[in-house]
Amino acid sequence: MKEIMRLLVHKKYFHICMIIVIIAVILFILGIIVLRYSVEGETNMPFNLSKITIISSSEGIDKDGGENKWAFDINQNNDIYMYIEKNKQYNKEEAIKSVCITNIKVEKQEQKGNITFYKPDQLSENTIFQNKEENKLDTIEYIGDMESNIQNLKISNQGGIVAFRYANDKIAEYISNEDEINYNDLLKKANLTQEDLKAKLSFNINIKVESGIEYQADVYLDLPVENIIEKGTASIEMTQLDNIIFKRI
Repeated sequence: MKEIMRLLVHKKYFHICMIIVIIAVILFILGIIVLRYSVEGETNMPFNLSKITIISSSEGIDKDGGENKWAFDINQNNDIYMYIEKNKQYNKEEAIKSVCITNIKVEKQEQKGNITFYKPDQLSENTIFQNKEENKLDTIEYIGDMESNIQNLKISNQGGIVAFRYANDKIAEYISNEDEINYNDLLKKANLTQEDLKAKLSFNINIKVESGIEYQADVYLDLPVENIIEKGTASIEMTQLDNIIFKRI
């Protein structure tokens, strides 16, 4: 038996078989690692996306109504705030270089109004967003700084908030001669439904740190927040973000 084993070991095809087995084991292990990474992504990033807050609201923009007392173009706005915080389990010094929002898309069954994306307004003192031409965007970049300043597109290099607006501009108009108008009722008075507004927003969020590493995740949001028709303004805070998976790029 020993002699047979000795002869086999010295056979060329035996060595080839062993090499094939070793390669197969290595490929299997690599496959498991790749599969796990595709499912879990980065498990120890220096900064984490900890919360997303969405505020859905209606807005009436005055227009010429002729002899009518009230005339509005109605916008339906969705303000998205993303909270990025330092990972306390990360044991190295790191700082945020930039946070970018790219590849913004909207899937909507029925097109009403003008879909537009806006950055925060730099000049406004009372509101963060204004639906103005100069604030329109395709992508948005927040630069890491000593302190956060949403309106100047700065985020603290140790964590802060980034935000942008998805709007349905001029989704409807409302003309009336009523004595008083409740702006929270505009969507209802324009006979809009939740289904008219329903959309799926998707975008990439990229977190780049000073060491040169960049992390990217796909984000999908169902908008607007429920009960927007009845309330006029509705909000939601999302903290269970396990479906948002960051990977190195």
